[in-house]
Amino acid sequence: MLSARALAAFRTALGENRVFDDAATRTLYASDETPRQVMPDAVLFPNSHDDVLALARVACAHTVALTPRGAGSGNVGGALPAPGSVVVSFECMRRVIEFNPDDRLVVVETGMVTEDIDRLAREAGLFYPPDPGSGPYSRIGGNLAMNAAGPRAVKYGVTRDYVLGLRAVTGAGEAIRTGCRTTKGVTGFDLTRLLVGSEGTLALITEATLKLLPAPETVATLRLCFASARDALDAVIRIMRQPVAPSALEFMDARAIDAIRPTGAADDLASGTRALLVVEADGAAEDVPRQIAALQAALQGPGLLEMKSGFAREAIAQLWAARKSLSHAVKRIAPLKINEDVVVPVSQLADFVDFIDATAETHRLPIVSFGHAGNGNLHVNLMVHPDDAGEMARAHAALDALMAKVLALGGTLSGEHGIGTEKRRFLPREIDPPTLALMRTIKQQFDPQGLLNPGKLFPDTDA
Repeated sequence: MLSARALAAFRTALGENRVFDDAATRTLYASDETPRQVMPDAVLFPNSHDDVLALARVACAHTVALTPRGAGSGNVGGALPAPGSVVVSFECMRRVIEFNPDDRLVVVETGMVTEDIDRLAREAGLFYPPDPGSGPYSRIGGNLAMNAAGPRAVKYGVTRDYVLGLRAVTGAGEAIRTGCRTTKGVTGFDLTRLLVGSEGTLALITEATLKLLPAPETVATLRLCFASARDALDAVIRIMRQPVAPSALEFMDARAIDAIRPTGAADDLASGTRALLVVEADGAAEDVPRQIAALQAALQGPGLLEMKSGFAREAIAQLWAARKSLSHAVKRIAPLKINEDVVVPVSQLADFVDFIDATAETHRLPIVSFGHAGNGNLHVNLMVHPDDAGEMARAHAALDALMAKVLALGGTLSGEHGIGTEKRRFLPREIDPPTLALMRTIKQQFDPQGLLNPGKLFPDTDA
């Protein structure tokens, strides 16, 4: 329980109007996109880097755990408060510190909405490539914490690839700067890349210097219907072997297609469609037709039922309609979605999808799979009724089997959502004890009292 002295110290540091311990506010910040809820002892709303430094020092002095939070849009419990912790919400820190088109960079506070960064960049003919599905409402700080990505990662990479430098506050209450303002720099250890993806367990990131790229002049899209998932995923391998890099390469399985049928989004799919690919190319206007032609050639093969192309905005939107409607459609299957974002090598995708289908049948569960096939990153959604104890037990058994298969295929537990509270029990299966021990040592150096986002990322035990 937060002591009266600690609460008073936070109010002295931040001001009365930035510290709330009333039940209504605490309830609003007690959960993220996971179904669980943990009530924080208070919620803090810093307005600047100096505010974050001040509150971190109060936390150190009074041994108060801190749970950093952006928009709370994560689905692995990364922003779920730890018992007895105080939530630090960055939503008031959304200023643009510097926008420098000449150097193709922008410096922002970490409460800024991700899509707003891209919108600003495009005013100068630039763009910010990472495009998580939550981009219209997620905060860049949350993207940094989880190293978020999205469909464009197949060509452009993930959040970490666009972070030049950071300003942050460690768990010891020390202000640090990492990285530089240039795209080349090898001075000292690369702490920037260490902090990105650390899930708020090492430092509270307050500012980010982000790299921008020239915006592509045009975009074109292909949508392909296949008779089976294996046919579609064999086509993915053909695409990734040839030299034209698609800017998006999305996959939907048969259960995903069945999920969108009631919405009408599947009405224009070819008869017999049991798998779908959406492929995109971007670049200079005179070059995109060449790219599309190369992709079309690679996509030809067994099981292809239909291929449609779109070059105008409205046509492109129509081709994406099935994929864009999926997240809401899936929720109609069951009230709880256990959403995993595992990754396997592209060459193993077809075998993995076959295993998912077998697992769904064995455990009598609807499992919907879709995602970023060009990276081997699938969102595997186990749809369950949380009040059905038998179904939940089967879901946990299925999840355990899926994770084991991912690792057996040479994959990894998370591609873009992170570990949070929900996957940390699986971490020792992927990371060996000496490496995990080294990670804990690094955590101790940044956060000697263990105050930053406790209960996340690391398992309670290594066994």
